[in-house]
Amino acid sequence: MSGMERIYQIDQMLAVRKFVTKEELMERLGVSWATLKRDLAYLKNRLNAPIVYDRELGGYRFAKDQVQVGPQYELPGLWFSAEEIHALLTMQHLLSNLDTGGLLGPHIQPLLARLAGLLGAADNPAEEVQRRIKVQTVGARQFHLDHFQAVGSALLRRKRLVIRYHARGKDEVTEREVSPQRLVYYRDNWYLDAWCHLRKGLRAFSVDAIRHAEILDTRTKDVAEQRLDDALGSGYGIFSGDQVAWATLLFTPERARWVAAERWHPSQVGQVLKDGSYQLRVPYTDDRELIMDILKYGGDCRVLAPKGLARKAAEEMKRALAQYGKG
Repeated sequence: MSGMERIYQIDQMLAVRKFVTKEELMERLGVSWATLKRDLAYLKNRLNAPIVYDRELGGYRFAKDQVQVGPQYELPGLWFSAEEIHALLTMQHLLSNLDTGGLLGPHIQPLLARLAGLLGAADNPAEEVQRRIKVQTVGARQFHLDHFQAVGSALLRRKRLVIRYHARGKDEVTEREVSPQRLVYYRDNWYLDAWCHLRKGLRAFSVDAIRHAEILDTRTKDVAEQRLDDALGSGYGIFSGDQVAWATLLFTPERARWVAAERWHPSQVGQVLKDGSYQLRVPYTDDRELIMDILKYGGDCRVLAPKGLARKAAEEMKRALAQYGKG
């Protein structure tokens, strides 16, 4: 913990407590008595903090009725970098939309309070920061909180689940026994990576597509993390598998100025060509999500390889145009 972080911790403790003992301060800050004395002296002498030692209480406190001498006590303002502000606001947004009343609720509220305190310690009040800087998400789906709680509980307790799952692609509902491995938050949606005992393999289940979830007493079948990454984390997006192929995409110079800064996959390889166009190579195992992202760019994106992916993307484009023409 840095010196300034300790200063803010001391201020926070004294602000909300009637008094704080020397031992409590040393334990909270993880410092020696010599370091604590220097921090207290800095607060009193440099920042004009009205800190007094109350012998009757046996601890330090802010003197509420003390006559102000010198400048008014105020901690130096904090300002965060663009990355830090985005991280704080994103975390606040994420936590605010999680399972606040169920599995994670008791842990989320203290985190939100800490984030609000951090934002409020900046040069601008937290309300002003939140009003002036927005974090928008598009395409997020609402997941069923009861099922999320059951899934999370089984995951942490290492118990199997029986779920009724709605596969949207086939519009089928199947009952499966699964061994939860991990929860993944991807594109504003939750997915459960699990071993499916029906299919005898690893699968990713969209939590909001789980119609029913029942926790069993049976212990989960554990899968090594490397195996999970190989099967579910190597390909493009959430649709993953064992057979990884590589797609080569070419974007026009006009679109390249945006795509060159985008992250499609952790293992992607991209380069700007002499004519200003941008060539991007990404791994994939299931082409559904990749094709959806390709179609977003229309004629500004051309699939160079493999031929099968290029053909499917072209067919989807024709189908979309035909549907548009019908309208």
